[in-house]
Amino acid sequence: MELVCPAGTPAALRAAVEAGAHAVYCGFADETNARNFPGLNFSRAELTDSIRYAHQHGAKVLVAINTFPRAGAQDLWHRAVADAERAGADAVILADVGLLAYATKNHPNLRRHLSVQAAAANADVINFYAAEFGIKRVVLPRVLTVAEIAAINKETEVETEVFVFGGLCVMAEGRCSLSSYATGKSPNMNGVCSPASHVVYDQEGPDLVARLGGFTIHRVGKTDPTPYPTLCKGCFTSKGETGHVFDDPASLNATDLLPQLAKAGVTALKIEGRQRSRAYVAQVVRSFRDAVDALAAGKPMPTGALAALSEGQAMTTGAYAKKWR
Repeated sequence: MELVCPAGTPAALRAAVEAGAHAVYCGFADETNARNFPGLNFSRAELTDSIRYAHQHGAKVLVAINTFPRAGAQDLWHRAVADAERAGADAVILADVGLLAYATKNHPNLRRHLSVQAAAANADVINFYAAEFGIKRVVLPRVLTVAEIAAINKETEVETEVFVFGGLCVMAEGRCSLSSYATGKSPNMNGVCSPASHVVYDQEGPDLVARLGGFTIHRVGKTDPTPYPTLCKGCFTSKGETGHVFDDPASLNATDLLPQLAKAGVTALKIEGRQRSRAYVAQVVRSFRDAVDALAAGKPMPTGALAALSEGQAMTTGAYAKKWR
């Protein structure tokens, strides 16, 4: 299975490639990608140089242009597709139907992947995207069990890519409006979920209070860790009880499920983390490359190496092994 790894900067891309990534995904430094944060992402020149470096070391580069164009401003997204092809990208990762149609017509030789932001969760819709826009791979949303992924792969010839490590969004990707509600900035349109420009920390007595867009998200004591104020992982009081109403801060780690994912017909394994440091990227990629190589060689897979890198020091297999429906 191909290991697809994150790169928020050229330095992180080099670290991922050196650690054993088969492919790296990244985006331009603008609102065409869903990780549009200050200090992250690539200029056109940086992308060209980084793709050249990756190719010299046998790795692919996939460019995420996975937000939804604003009406009247679609030229920015059109230029991103053209610039990705010009830079030598091995594929673009797209979500918007209009942008997919544009790329299909104007850049027919550029390989197209369907972003997780499209939330394509069944074979019928995946086959529609393949027939209409020639997509070769779909990044599946993180709401499917392994059995459901296996069923999808039996009904489509499109390659499937699944997340195996990193931040776990509790919403159906491409459909979340929480950040938009709190800050006016949409992850699906502006590329930012809980943008740092709307985050404020205040000391109130013994507590440190974290707010997002004026909403109190966390209140912690002096010695307690202060999580980033993301709405879906906020701590709220409901029916007299205080806790993480939507989701506990935890990282997805599907290392132990790699054999089942391989048996289910998965083509590629995706690591989340374009906002992470190059040291983090290198450690996670190296660990997963060891696991993928061990699986391919029929050897026992390494376990426990990534516990220190999980959010809140907690890990979960997410929806992959869930029992409820």
